[in-house]
Amino acid sequence: MNGSLAANEALLAALAQGLAVAPACEIVVCVPAPYLAQVQALRAAHGSLSVVELGAQDVSAHASGAYTGEVSSAMLKDLGCRYVIVGHSERRQYHGETDALVADKTGAALASGITPIVCIGETLAEREAGRTEEVVKRQLAAVIHANGHCISEIVVAYEPVWAIGTGKTASPQEAQVVHAVLRAQLKAATDQFARVKILYGGSMNADNAASLLGQPDIDGGLLGGASLKSVDFLKIIAAAQV
Repeated sequence: MNGSLAANEALLAALAQGLAVAPACEIVVCVPAPYLAQVQALRAAHGSLSVVELGAQDVSAHASGAYTGEVSSAMLKDLGCRYVIVGHSERRQYHGETDALVADKTGAALASGITPIVCIGETLAEREAGRTEEVVKRQLAAVIHANGHCISEIVVAYEPVWAIGTGKTASPQEAQVVHAVLRAQLKAATDQFARVKILYGGSMNADNAASLLGQPDIDGGLLGGASLKSVDFLKIIAAAQV
């Protein structure tokens, strides 16, 4: 929940300048719903931003109806969104989102042709109890069970809850172990598993991006605070192209 009209314009202008040469990686900006139209307009105004796809931070599991305050996948599609984050740890923690609800939101996004970025991850207590693999496999299994026919159309983001906004980061080796588990789970679910990108989302920044992205099963990053600083964001984009 960051941004303003002025801050968004400044950030996108800086990104446009830094992306004068089209990068050899995919870039998505997922912005708060009130600013989707603004960012879509800024993309149109800056030619170099055509390589930056638009995404939202959440979506309703419902198509329409008496759900005041919710935003449907059709609405997001109308505004040009190609991606949406579902099941972020903050949604699970502060809004009580269950594995089943995350699976339903994933299905809603897919039904509108939007790629869901499905977030999974364990808390510090779960990690210290040795339950990391159990937790992430359970969370992903719920999504696979409900959307197995098109599971190859999702993006998965592993975000250890204990490493979000804390400055703590899983070591590249720790992150790789979990990514490998998720890759194996996807391989068992679909013969199109190679299409599914798995991102790391636990405090990736300009300093650690290269070492994390160098791991064989880490395909990209789900950035938090680092994405709000154009210099850092561009450094991470550069690291993703190596």
